[in-house]
Amino acid sequence: MKKIAILGSTGSIGKQTLEVVAEQGDIKVVGLACKGNIKLLEEQIRKFKPRKVCVYDENKAKDLKIAISDLEVEIVTGMDGLIEIATMEESEIVVTAVVGMLGIRPTIHAIKAHKDIALANKETLVTAGHIIMPLSREMGVKILPVDSEHSAIFQSLNGEHFNKINKILLTASGGPFRGKKLDELREIKIEDALNHPNWSMGKKVTIDSSTLVNKGLEVMEAKWLFGVDLDQIQVVVHPQSVIHSAVEYDDGAVIAQLGTPDMRLPIQYALYYPLRRNLSGKRLDLFELQSLTFEKPDLSTFKGLDLAYQAARKGGNMPTVFNAANEKAVALFLDKKIKYLEIIDIIQSSMENCKFIEKPDLEQILQTEKETYEFIGERW
Repeated sequence: MKKIAILGSTGSIGKQTLEVVAEQGDIKVVGLACKGNIKLLEEQIRKFKPRKVCVYDENKAKDLKIAISDLEVEIVTGMDGLIEIATMEESEIVVTAVVGMLGIRPTIHAIKAHKDIALANKETLVTAGHIIMPLSREMGVKILPVDSEHSAIFQSLNGEHFNKINKILLTASGGPFRGKKLDELREIKIEDALNHPNWSMGKKVTIDSSTLVNKGLEVMEAKWLFGVDLDQIQVVVHPQSVIHSAVEYDDGAVIAQLGTPDMRLPIQYALYYPLRRNLSGKRLDLFELQSLTFEKPDLSTFKGLDLAYQAARKGGNMPTVFNAANEKAVALFLDKKIKYLEIIDIIQSSMENCKFIEKPDLEQILQTEKETYEFIGERW
């Protein structure tokens, strides 16, 4: 029986991971971690019976301890607690599904503990790919992508490791505002931005999808995951979200992975790689679908994607500035403190004003995040 630990078990990816675990029946969950949703975490504990759990919020952890006093479960807290869950001796795979740069330290510790990583925390590679990928190779650890796009690329590369990649075709749904121009986005409300046409995701990722910032982060992640240059990654808007991404090889052949928009598929593939298992749910019906369409991204309207390419080209700590600025800006938007288009204004201003470091170590990456937050806090 395979044993796993899940960081971010109460979020969208965490919950769907546990759906896969429940359906398959031959995976043991040994550790769970969440930020503070102890009501849902308690339900997960009672159902999946992990040995140890982490609640990042120490006060919430005290409440959980009372709620599950009838169970023999060890409760840990904070960053040290996340690292404990990530390095549990009995786990084989760590699903990193926490949101934001919070996932970097636990992921590094998990790799050092020789755990394979089912990666759903894109910020880890966006900001610290130059640390994570060499370390994973040194430790002999697999980084198994959970994002649907990166999983599709990973699947399209199977059996092709001797062949040269010419181009990665990274697909994007276009989000809820595909086809709109800047003037139409000025008074966008939160509920509009959260109304994604295809995918069910957490609030932050859904907002990122609407601005195409999420696609920019995925471009940076793909660069590290698959060892390609930025010029080899082409973003293709594909509204149906059926082709999840593709790889073009030197001979012109394009291999793609298709399927219905269901995050359980890439999650399950990462957990069982290289095996495929039966998965319940709607199957792709090409007769029902009838057609697939493709468009170039509108970089003049969705400037977040263009800024992501700029950050990735400059390198160093600039992707960290981009990511941290977006995290803070999205939080401000969700708190109704800024307007929708100000998300991109904040990212651009941060990139223009924050100190550049060419080869940042982990502490400098985290310091850059802090300084970016402080810069935004002084101005917005």
